[in-house]
Parts: sequence; C-alpha cells; structure tokens
Amino acid sequence: MCPWTACEFRRRPGLGSSVFPSGPGRKASFGARSFGAALFLFLFAVLAPALAQAQNEWTPLVRRLAADGFDHSRLDALFARPEVRFDPQVMARKMNALLDVKLAQGQPKAEAPEIYLSYLNPFLIMQARSFLADQQAALREARLRYEVPGEILVALLLVETKLGRNVGTKGALTTLASMALAGDFALVAPLIERRDISPKLALWLRWRTAQKSAWAYKELKALLVYAKAAGFDPASIPSSVYGAIGLCQFMPTNAVRYGVDLDGDGRVDLFSAADALLSTARFLKANGWRADLPREGQLAVLYRYNHSHAYTRTIMAVADRLRGTDSGSSTGAD
Repeated sequence: MCPWTACEFRRRPGLGSSVFPSGPGRKASFGARSFGAALFLFLFAVLAPALAQAQNEWTPLVRRLAADGFDHSRLDALFARPEVRFDPQVMARKMNALLDVKLAQGQPKAEAPEIYLSYLNPFLIMQARSFLADQQAALREARLRYEVPGEILVALLLVETKLGRNVGTKGALTTLASMALAGDFALVAPLIERRDISPKLALWLRWRTAQKSAWAYKELKALLVYAKAAGFDPASIPSSVYGAIGLCQFMPTNAVRYGVDLDGDGRVDLFSAADALLSTARFLKANGWRADLPREGQLAVLYRYNHSHAYTRTIMAVADRLRGTDSGSSTGAD
C-alpha cells in the first residue's frame, strides 16, 4: 500500500515501449499483442486515478491558502510547477530528529564544545575582515539605528552562512509546503526509523507532527508574503533544510517582521548583504540588545537567535578576533 494518498507512479526498470518484446527476427503473435494491449489498458485504468491524484496532491493546501486570502489562480499555477513536489521526507526527517532527542532524555549527553573552532580558521577570519571593510556603510547604519557593533553582525553572518556562500540547497517553498501538508502522521509514519514505538510515544508523534505542520503553514504564508513584497519567485528561494532564508537565515515570519530595506530599492532582499545586516541588527535590538549591554547580556540576546551556547560563544569569539581583542590575535593565532 502506498503510505500517502498522493502516490507518484515511477516507471519500473525494464519496462520499455513494449511490454512483451519479441526476440531478434521474431514478430509478436496476435495473442501476445492482444494480451499486451489488454494489460496496458488495465494498467492505465488502475494507475490513471493515482496519477491524477498525484498531480493534485497540493489541492488541500491550495484551498486552505486561498481561504486565507491568497490568490487562487496564482496558487494553482505555482503548485502545478514540476519542481514544487510534495516530499514527506521533510517532515519525517524532523520527526526522527525529535524522536531521537526525546528517547535520549535521561541518558548521558556528549559534552558540547566550548566554541566551534572551525570558524576561527585564519582563512575565514580573513574573509570576515574583508567583508567588514566592504560593508562599512551598512554597518554604520546598523550601529546608528540599532546599536549593534559591526563585528557582531559580521561574525553572526559568518557562522550562519559563511557570509552568504552557504544559504542552503533546499527550496523554501517545497520544504515548508511539504511540512504544512504533512499534518497527518499517517503520511510520514512509514518513514519513521524506529519501530519499537509505544502507543504513548505514537500519540506524542502525532501531536508533534500536527504541531510542526501548523508551524510550517504559518511560515509558508509568511514566505508567500515576503516573496511578493520582495519581487521574488517563491519557488526559486533557496533555504536551509527547514526553510530558513537569506544570509541571516531568517525564518519567513522573521523576514516579514524584521526585514529592513537599506539599499533603497524598495524591497527587503535578505540575500543582499546590506539588507541582511540591517535586518539582523533589527532582530537583535528587538530581542534586547543595547549599547551598554554587558557581555553576558549580549550572549543572552544571541541565544535568542539560535538556542545553542556553543553558537553564541563562537560568535563572540569571532567578533573578538575581528576587533583584535582576543588573546589569540596578539600571538598570531589567526
């Protein structure tokens, strides 16, 4: 049985244009041709509904978005594009990760690194310094408006996307739409890696799947709003594995809420260094950044960007290198 209703029919290996190919110099008999034709008609009758259903797999999501005010005809055209295909693996990947975390509760955890030393690589620090110099106008504006030092902003973008060189290989639209559509745990249950799941844990998985689906639907709506305002084709926006976009890796709701147009082109382009820097500064300011904030307070604000202490300490360490205030800089470590 197909685990989800919008099954995709894949051509099986070995089936060419003829169902029963005859050998060299031989002609297929009338009976073989008749049987082959009958089999083809049978396969068509059985598979045509599945093929049609696969083509309409997005229909429930499109209807829901249209009911929320998005243009139905544009949605139909967008979700009919061949590159926009439902992928249950996106939700399954998330559920498998959440399940591993839940089952590991109470067990000894591997010690987290103090910082991610790879970001203190001399080559990366050199690139960050060059980026810092190139973006002085944007960084001055960010400090003037939001009080965030340029070294912090550049360090954050270095850790997030290597200053824009790694903005993700997934499609934001397909990723978020697939998760939004997969609210029914039955669609992803066959892809759960663990099989020794208790009934209580199965109920938890159903709840978490529905919860993540609702989250993804909210982010999907924000992505469509952001794309329209920025003049982007929604299907062409690259993202992380769960839909974060731009040099600053904002989720779409944050892109809409905190996005700032610095370069004056009338749109917020988070794939532009200037807009990404100012938008990041605005996020940090909204989450508690102040000019007189002590170091521990700065770390606490950065933690709201990504809930990892190793991540926040790494950003501070990179910023220290850029300022030349860390102990390693005086010894030639970078």
